[in-house]
Amino acid sequence: MIIKTSAATRLAARRMINGIEEGDDDFNPFILNPVKYNEAMEAYKTGNKNHWLPEEIQMQKDIEQWKDDDAITNDERRVVEVALGYFTTADSIVANNLVLAIYKHITAPEARMFLLRQAFEEAIHTTSYQYIVESLSLDEEKIFMMYKDCGEIWAKDEFSISRTIDILNPSFKTGTFESDMKFLENLVDFYVITEGIFFYATFAAMLSFRRRNLLPGTAEQFQYITRDESAHYQFGIFMINTILKEQPELDNKEFRQNTLDKIITAAKLEEDFAKHMMPRGILSMSSDTFSDYTKHIANLRLQAINMKPAFNVKNPYPWMAEFLDMSRQKNFFETRVTEYQTGGSLDMDSMF
Repeated sequence: MIIKTSAATRLAARRMINGIEEGDDDFNPFILNPVKYNEAMEAYKTGNKNHWLPEEIQMQKDIEQWKDDDAITNDERRVVEVALGYFTTADSIVANNLVLAIYKHITAPEARMFLLRQAFEEAIHTTSYQYIVESLSLDEEKIFMMYKDCGEIWAKDEFSISRTIDILNPSFKTGTFESDMKFLENLVDFYVITEGIFFYATFAAMLSFRRRNLLPGTAEQFQYITRDESAHYQFGIFMINTILKEQPELDNKEFRQNTLDKIITAAKLEEDFAKHMMPRGILSMSSDTFSDYTKHIANLRLQAINMKPAFNVKNPYPWMAEFLDMSRQKNFFETRVTEYQTGGSLDMDSMF
């Protein structure tokens, strides 16, 4: 049932979680205006302007290079296959958590709009991996079942899946300190760790092919995916910090220690994954520099939620931020023009 409410009432009661809820006289999830969280609306508009589809991207050069043993080394092929093996499951895990766990507990309509856009983008990413696999004639069973055969991928997936079990319970409901904390931790686990840490070292590996004029279509798709995921991460940070501001009782010592412990664990899982994906390294990249990059990224994630860095490392891949500044960039090999209308909207230095 739709309830008639005043604009002032709706705006005053709106919160990221535990806003006006069903059963309350003023509950109305359909009314967007007046907007309270302008950041959410801007993120939604940015996503719309940055729309892309995998099938728009040419893969002919990739196909030719993949067939040429002299163009792509065995170590480089391993990186591509393991990266795809991880992402084919990881994006689905994120999408399921988003649609089945997060969305229904967010009570701000403008935030829900971005979450719907994010879910659509996760579906685009899934079709992108399929498009790459089919274009390069990769062994589909090997790629799509790699999460079962590769312990390092399994460990990362298990970490993410285990963090959403309580929220997926049909009886779960926010509104108490304990349930609100569980929901907040779910946001941290998925936006800060899964999308914010687990994805990024692999993004760096895939984008490194572009630096060497290899697999241009594949690298271009990963460039778009990385930019999408950067927007997802940034919005997740916004939701987390908004909830902590609206419910400061959640920002306690236990929450901070648990967050730190999980991020340290995630960095170790990512280090193990990097060693599996890149046992001998490619070009100037190695499992050691991957480990440093993961720790550098982990430090940035901690700072984003107002916590102190945990690792004493420098960024071994400073070129990553430049690669994701797509506002002025023309696509490599002149295959198509990459004109992101909102390229300056993301703070690249704070994410890479």
